[in-house]
Amino acid sequence: MEIQLENVAKKFNREWIFKHINLQFSPKDVVAITGPNGSGKSTLLQVISGSLLHTEGVIHYIHDGKNIDPDQAYQFLSLVAPALSLPGDFTLQEFIEFHFKFKQLKEGYKIDDLPTIFRLERAKNKFIKNFSTGMKQRLKLGVAFYSNTPLLLLDEPATNLDINGFEWYLEEIEKVVNEKMIFVCSNRKDEYEFCDKFIHILDYKN
Repeated sequence: MEIQLENVAKKFNREWIFKHINLQFSPKDVVAITGPNGSGKSTLLQVISGSLLHTEGVIHYIHDGKNIDPDQAYQFLSLVAPALSLPGDFTLQEFIEFHFKFKQLKEGYKIDDLPTIFRLERAKNKFIKNFSTGMKQRLKLGVAFYSNTPLLLLDEPATNLDINGFEWYLEEIEKVVNEKMIFVCSNRKDEYEFCDKFIHILDYKN
């Protein structure tokens, strides 16, 4: 996956959230989007994902040498964000099976492996509405990590994770850091210490 941002800008009402972003990303780039709360980090991540339209500029998505229609980019990415909710009336097993009807599972794994990998094996038949917030976050992260998509977008990935959950996150991200293009949106350095490229959103305010 390659992504090119050409003069990308986003405006809400009369306020420019960011302007004049001209950046290019290659397969396996690992990028942190940093800045204070409310600075526009999550907005940029949503724009890159295609879930939020930008006001100006063009975004190009290229996979295996072919241009991807922006409306189809969602097929090539996995997104984890605090605002994304899970279907509470599904059990863990039902949700995993449902999710992987739309996303391809990484090679070498079976759906039945995933509850144990997510450290949720005891909740396999539990309704998601009865999960703790940390369990829900591990589930969201887990299905993203194990989806066979070339682009992984993480918005505040350690949200609601306890110490054990955070250690699990770091262990799992290490397994995919050389497989995918990854964007991590955060103002916590410990969430993105593995990143080697940085977008400081305040650099694009004017």
